[in-house]
Amino acid sequence: MSHLVDASGSRTQKSSSEPALDSVSDRLRTALSFEANKPDSKDFPDLSSPVSPLPARPAATTSSSGSSGSVSGKPASHADSKRSDLGLSGRRSHSGELLLAPNEPIPGAMETRSSKPGHRRSGSVPLIYTGGSFSSSSTSGSGSGSSSASSPVTNVLPAGNICPSGKIVKAGMISRSAVRTDVLGSGTGNYGHGNIVRGGTNGAGGGKPSEVVASNGLDSALRRAMVSMDPEEVKRVGNEQYRKGQFAEALKFYDRAIGLCPDSAVCRSNRAAALTGLRRLGEAVKECEEALLLDPAFGRAHQRLASLLLRLGQVENARRHLISAGPHPDPVELQKLQAVERHLNRCADARKFGDWKTALKETDAAIAEGADSSALLMASKAEAHLRLHQLEEADLAISTACKLEGLSSPSSNSKFFGMLSNSYMYVVRAQVEMVRGRFENAVAAAEKARQVDTGNVEVSMMLNNVRSVSRARLLGNELFNSGKFVEASIAYGEGLKYDPSNPVLYCNRAACRSKLGQWEKTIEDCNQAIVIQPDYTKALLRRAASYAKLERWTEAVSDYEVLRKELPGDTEVAEALFHAQVALKTSRGEEVSNLKFGGEVEEIKGFEQFQAAITLPGVSVVHFMVALNHNCNQITPFVNSLCTRYPSVNFLKVDVNAIPAVGDAENVRTVPTFKIYKNGAKVRELICPSQQALEYSLRHYGL
Repeated sequence: MSHLVDASGSRTQKSSSEPALDSVSDRLRTALSFEANKPDSKDFPDLSSPVSPLPARPAATTSSSGSSGSVSGKPASHADSKRSDLGLSGRRSHSGELLLAPNEPIPGAMETRSSKPGHRRSGSVPLIYTGGSFSSSSTSGSGSGSSSASSPVTNVLPAGNICPSGKIVKAGMISRSAVRTDVLGSGTGNYGHGNIVRGGTNGAGGGKPSEVVASNGLDSALRRAMVSMDPEEVKRVGNEQYRKGQFAEALKFYDRAIGLCPDSAVCRSNRAAALTGLRRLGEAVKECEEALLLDPAFGRAHQRLASLLLRLGQVENARRHLISAGPHPDPVELQKLQAVERHLNRCADARKFGDWKTALKETDAAIAEGADSSALLMASKAEAHLRLHQLEEADLAISTACKLEGLSSPSSNSKFFGMLSNSYMYVVRAQVEMVRGRFENAVAAAEKARQVDTGNVEVSMMLNNVRSVSRARLLGNELFNSGKFVEASIAYGEGLKYDPSNPVLYCNRAACRSKLGQWEKTIEDCNQAIVIQPDYTKALLRRAASYAKLERWTEAVSDYEVLRKELPGDTEVAEALFHAQVALKTSRGEEVSNLKFGGEVEEIKGFEQFQAAITLPGVSVVHFMVALNHNCNQITPFVNSLCTRYPSVNFLKVDVNAIPAVGDAENVRTVPTFKIYKNGAKVRELICPSQQALEYSLRHYGL
């Protein structure tokens, strides 16, 4: 009876009743077949204890005394199956566990320990055919047999081995120094896949290791892991993918390992690490919690969960798990936690006293110290921006908070600034929505906050205020549309009693007062709205019009100039600015008879006309061109469109061939050339400009 050693190093007996192999190649093919490497059908041993590492598949025992390699004929003892590894700190760790926190650098983030100290993993020993059987080339085994095959000399070809020439030779035909051992694969678990490699090289001439062989080996290892029934092997491949930063691939292998061994706390913790790498923090938290349900004393899962909770801004929960990780908490994580907690306390103090600049500063500091994925801190940032009348920033911050909330909802029982965490999120969202004029959204968010935290006085007051403001705005709109401007003004004023920092209500009341001709009061309401929201275009328009009604031309021109920059294509604003400029010049006694608004591009016919045109008040753009010139004809339609969009600017065109005196006086050598004049002085010259450059210069000097 002969023996075959399978890929895991276990020997199986070959019955003498089986038909003999016709040739060595048939024997080799049979040894490498799928059936030879098929895992045992025997059930797994007891894996219910998450403390002990997942054991390797039990090797088949044999009665032969010719054991070799690292194969032992003894079944593992109960004590061995329950043995656990110890980390550097002396705490119990798990086989194959990722030993670094999920937010630490990837290199070195994995540690895969063998199931038993000193045990060499299956598939790591090259196999050589020794005339009727396969034997391991390793001598570091625990076998007790006395056969001479137990420690084969790897640089000698025994009888019947395969030579580099492909011939079968007998022992003694080839000298020891002239032979290189032919091994299957690279000796790293690629058995049965890829080429026969001589001495670790590819080809007859030696040289560098084959990249193709390595790639084939890697692919085959992944394929084997996906069909393997050994959770340890699947987990090991997952760890390798994690080290490479292939988190999605690692997650697939961890999922399979969990399917094979659902009670493994290690696999759950490793899965949490992969999810963290994919920024699926909420799912990672749940995996850590599952690991701790399986093994409440699993220190690594406590530490990983503490790190995740800190990133999510849940300081108290993070502290509890960090302490549970062991008698000596990770000093780096502890330092980060203390820093975040310190900044949060300062932020809370600043919030009590209404010091919103300090609150914003401390919130940013807490985020920078480690709470980088906290929806609560982003909501705190939004609240501070809101109180500082930085509405765009507040809107952006609350939008970011909502996205982060999708990663992981705050703990339902944790508190933030005296409110339940989920309730605080809705409170800030309601406030931002209301200030931005989205009243229906504000009411919905406030009602959700009340549902979450029914007993909180601050939440209840906020809900009442939001409802009152929304009702006042709705009533005011109905009255305004009915032409009842006095009643509408009163309705908006009622809403301001509940929310004195709402720019929409101020602007709406200003509209009522402008309809009533109350220009001074209109300006007052617009001022309030613009202080709260500096880029409020409607309030700026109403204030500019009110200044014009009061003939306060300097203020009117100033507002219209700002509006022209914000609304460059608005002809009504351009015309209002032109008339305000004319009125301002008239009030100062300046000449305005030559000022004009809008029209077509004026064609210059002579030198005197050109001189008069460029000395007009305001901005003039002169297009120096030549008829039938391709480049000039290409840009002419764009110049005509600019004339329509910027009616307060004078547009002129000069054919330098028709009027060479103008071209010579202006030193025009290339067409198209554009020159911009402001109040008779040349301020810019552009030679063959792009459309974007021309309009940019026009906006810069013309507004």
